[in-house]
Amino acid sequence: KAFGGQYVIDSYNKNNLISFSANESYQGVLGPAANDKAAIKYYADANNLKLEVQEGKIDVAWRSLTPTDIEDLGNDENLVVHKGPGGELRYIVFNFDSMPYGAKTDDADEAKSLAVRQAAAHLVDREAIAKNVYKDTYTPAYSYVPQGFTGAIEPLKDLYGTDGKPDAAKAKKVLEDAGVETPVKLALQYNPDHYGPNSGDEYALVEKQLEADGLFDVDLKSTEWVTYQKQRVSDYPAYQLGWFPDYSDADNYLSPFFAKDNFLSNNYDNPEVDKLISEQRGMTDAAERTKAIEELQTMVAEDLSTLPLLQGAQVAIAGKDVKDVDKTLDASFKFRLGVLSK
Repeated sequence: KAFGGQYVIDSYNKNNLISFSANESYQGVLGPAANDKAAIKYYADANNLKLEVQEGKIDVAWRSLTPTDIEDLGNDENLVVHKGPGGELRYIVFNFDSMPYGAKTDDADEAKSLAVRQAAAHLVDREAIAKNVYKDTYTPAYSYVPQGFTGAIEPLKDLYGTDGKPDAAKAKKVLEDAGVETPVKLALQYNPDHYGPNSGDEYALVEKQLEADGLFDVDLKSTEWVTYQKQRVSDYPAYQLGWFPDYSDADNYLSPFFAKDNFLSNNYDNPEVDKLISEQRGMTDAAERTKAIEELQTMVAEDLSTLPLLQGAQVAIAGKDVKDVDKTLDASFKFRLGVLSK
């Protein structure tokens, strides 16, 4: 136990409740937990999570309350809304084989396929999605590495739209220059249960933005998560995904997405990108690695295998008697029970 964590597990009920007590033998750098006991309760329905933090049945609510819920709870005199830097990204994935003009379609054409992705990037209005759907609990994402990380830049703001705003004229031109007939028929899939109940509103707005000037004809559909996980690799030409980091480093937003045989399995393969991803992992000079991370973001922004939309903040709702919630809302993006007390 001396080499374990701050807690020992007293009981475990999968997808329901985990109970902990302080590990008295812990000798790690974090020091002893600030509380003797803690528990993590899982919720399938955000409404139940909201209700129980309102009623004081739980001390802290973290992920995934709706923006409206967060706004409502912020008006409760017994609760405090805590916000910290967020590492979550929400984005659209393109399958390079099955998207319009993809490698395995009847009218395969690499230049036209790229033009379709570029046109979509010119048309999406991230600010509108962040404000109207998420009440600014998310911010526009113009890159693949979230703001706040070493090396984060915003190449999509420079390459697409105008100063981050949608530009239909540019979208039309890129399609015309590539000889793409409009409207482009695009099958777009999203998931209604895994990424929060506002996903429906988010993708309804994306559909509206893409279709507004007659350049796209979007076939928008949703699928439950169990099926979605299985079908997204082979069946969806374009689809929603979200990402929470495994570790707090820019590489965790690059290697899993853009290295060859990445977890997306979307058939993207750029040898130059793959080479630079491998090289930056071994760089010991901070300035050299930062430059490589910046270069990678620009390279993948030009290829557009995924289209970043939003960067999420960390939000926790806690009772007024809960102390030090803000200490865990940092760039580690891990909620640490050991700093909390009442």
